[in-house]
Amino acid sequence: MTEADRAPTLKEIAERAGVHVSTASRVLRQPEPVVGWSESAQRVRRVADELGYQRNVWAASLRTRKTTTLGVVMTRLTDGVVATTYQGIEEAATKAGYSVLLSSPPDDLEAQQRAVELLVGRQVDGLMISGLHTPGDPFVESLKLGRLPLLAVTRHAGSRLPFVGGDDRHGGYLAARHLLDRGHTDLAVIAGPSHATTASDRTAGFRAALQASSVPLPPGRIVASGFEVDGGIAAGRRLLDTPDRPRAIFAVSDTIAIGVMGVARDLGLRIPDDLALIGYNDIPVVAQLPVPLTTVRSPAHEIGATATRRLLDLVADREPETIRLPVELIARATT
Repeated sequence: MTEADRAPTLKEIAERAGVHVSTASRVLRQPEPVVGWSESAQRVRRVADELGYQRNVWAASLRTRKTTTLGVVMTRLTDGVVATTYQGIEEAATKAGYSVLLSSPPDDLEAQQRAVELLVGRQVDGLMISGLHTPGDPFVESLKLGRLPLLAVTRHAGSRLPFVGGDDRHGGYLAARHLLDRGHTDLAVIAGPSHATTASDRTAGFRAALQASSVPLPPGRIVASGFEVDGGIAAGRRLLDTPDRPRAIFAVSDTIAIGVMGVARDLGLRIPDDLALIGYNDIPVVAQLPVPLTTVRSPAHEIGATATRRLLDLVADREPETIRLPVELIARATT
């Protein structure tokens, strides 16, 4: 190895920057320069960059017992909403000087347990899980994570974990109120999968609004489904390909609603004249559909960023906190 190839030492950086070694070490432990840093601190950064210094994270972790790494178990990453949530997670982690190890297993508990074990084996400082199934506590207890900070994001699954997500129950309530305010009383809900509290909370909020207005929702008008377009197609056919069809449907995801729109088209039903329709999440495509979709907007990116900040609070031994971020009804042409 030539002198040019050798990695610079802290002592060399400190000498060239004209500071003590401890000062250089303290500066280089920070994730990025901060506004208001002293000239000497900025000089250390410049010298380190010029010399090609790279911090040895693993050596630092042996001293601090921290790896500045967060683990994320996130199912259904091909879903645009989930991907946006993860983007918020990673951006907030990077800003805080942390890296993220991601595992995106199938949406079943055995696969998620393997993912958790993998990430725990990588010595992450904290862990968040987005795909908990109801009820969540038995699964969480089976993980035997000890004191490792753990946060639920998007789905709380009725568990006792600290949680960050959207206010899904209120979102379902807003969808029902919007339809009721437009005179609809012949209603149905495509309720998504029963194991996902995102879906069940939205359905519960919808039903609560109808109950408060004394509007019935017969059991046959609540149809389970997957979250994807195919789930919307199957549930849409069950509800619409019959003489006794509803005049308005709330779908607990936009992708479900898109499937319903395809079924309505195939059956010759006009939206919104023959069928009013509301989705959930406000994915970008729904505003550009031939009939733009009314939906409930959930702040996916901010959910992810907030989840990272709350997990870092847990890593720092601060009090756990559950946060439900506000959602809003976006009225468009389908209602």
